[in-house]
Amino acid sequence: MTHPQAITPNLRPLINAFIAREWHGTIMLVRGEVVDMTCLDGFTCVEKDEIKGLITYFIRGGVCEIVSLNSQSEGRGMGTALLNLVIDAARKESCHCLQLLTTNDNLNAIGFYQKRGFQLAGVNLWAIDREREIKPAIPLVGQNGIPMHHEIEFEMEL
Repeated sequence: MTHPQAITPNLRPLINAFIAREWHGTIMLVRGEVVDMTCLDGFTCVEKDEIKGLITYFIRGGVCEIVSLNSQSEGRGMGTALLNLVIDAARKESCHCLQLLTTNDNLNAIGFYQKRGFQLAGVNLWAIDREREIKPAIPLVGQNGIPMHHEIEFEMEL
């Protein structure tokens, strides 16, 4: 596994292209707010000018919100390493809570976060359908052939 590093200005063009490809554009809707992912803090694993892993987040009001997590090599510890870097960064910024949203189809993420100490904090029914009005590129059907309609909220006390 490539050693994770903080996002730097020289990596930003490569990261922004990756975000656009993986997330159907460079904006993400987080709790009804449009977030420009090209400006977020985060950590990445780069190998031969190719992004192998990426996590992005922002901190506001003592809460760290993970916006995205991608690992191109599942089961090798990259996602966990990236997550741990964000947990450390949040603690250094005196955050009391780490939050994230995932979609109802993302069974791998739902399991991943629970195994790492996150608690189910809520379900936002029909949130993805509302978000499609702003970001039409969000697919109707997601992973495992499951229709995407809802957000699942996870949280971890720090």
